[in-house]
Amino acid sequence: MGQALRWLVAVLVGFGLLFAAYTWIVLNWSYSEGERAGYVQKLSKKGWLCKTWEGELALVTMPGTVGEKFFFSVPDDAVAHKINESLGKRVTVTYEEHIGVPTTCFAETRHFVNNVRIIEDPAPHAPPQPAAQPSTVPPPPKQ
Repeated sequence: MGQALRWLVAVLVGFGLLFAAYTWIVLNWSYSEGERAGYVQKLSKKGWLCKTWEGELALVTMPGTVGEKFFFSVPDDAVAHKINESLGKRVTVTYEEHIGVPTTCFAETRHFVNNVRIIEDPAPHAPPQPAAQPSTVPPPPKQ
């Protein structure tokens, strides 16, 4: 019985080490990196056991097209605080995509945001005023 128990413990420890190594690799190697621009619509800390910051960014599109949402996770509390301060403003988020994360305890999405930058919208310009046209109405006769 002692030999079988030792063998079982060794197999379980081996699987645990393989799982830990796989998780470390997946979380430290990114499949892709990039930036997205838009307006942060939502950011919340959620989860039953593991609380993670999850958000959505409304991407800026051309007028008349269907809007698209970019779902993301934020692993760093400082970045989440920065995003919370930028709610309702146009921002650019920098992210890394991690494929194969084994559990939602780390994040609910594959996109991990690691920076946010507020984009200052240029001041709206007044539409140009048309040049004054010379009057074609003759002046009233003098009496």
